[in-house]
Amino acid sequence: MRLLAKVCGLARPEDAAQAAATGADLLGFVWHPPSPRHCGDLSLAGPHLDRAVLVAVAESPEAILATCRTFGFRRVQPYLPPAERARGATLLREAGLFVLLPWPDEPGQLDVPADLYLWEPSPATTGVAGGSGQGHAMAHPPPGPFLLAGGLDGTNLAERLSRLPLEARLNLRGFDAASRLEEAPGRKDPGRVAAFIRSAHTLESP
Repeated sequence: MRLLAKVCGLARPEDAAQAAATGADLLGFVWHPPSPRHCGDLSLAGPHLDRAVLVAVAESPEAILATCRTFGFRRVQPYLPPAERARGATLLREAGLFVLLPWPDEPGQLDVPADLYLWEPSPATTGVAGGSGQGHAMAHPPPGPFLLAGGLDGTNLAERLSRLPLEARLNLRGFDAASRLEEAPGRKDPGRVAAFIRSAHTLESP
């Protein structure tokens, strides 16, 4: 099975168009003003709604759902407070959205059902929710199929895949990259984007 390539942190229309034209399977648009990858105009996802993912940080799932409905997103990557995480994933899925649930690499998490998980570094380690450019130990896998994230680009996917525990490797569905594909925060480098997508599509899951 061919693995997926998700290019995240798209904040400019030309970057989204280039990633789509180069073959990205999923395109991430961040809605979080403190982030250097914040997309100030989510309407730029409009031409790409067949593969667009709203990456949203919010206090409540209702706020995320409202943004999805306003801009037509069908997929969502919700960053919610721990107390709202399970309820939020349920509410968003019941609303008909595909939920790509962030799964930090840390122990003791509640097994929250989702359509797909994003296995990424723990915010306790990086200091931010997603988009840190740092890898993780791959010690606490999600409970289902996932995209691997954290310090990835076109040069290191095969090496990360080789280090995945076998059981986790069976659930790998693709890779997510953001900051290491940039020439500056919020500005993608077309060559790095193309190399990441090409590398992801060259690999296959077991």
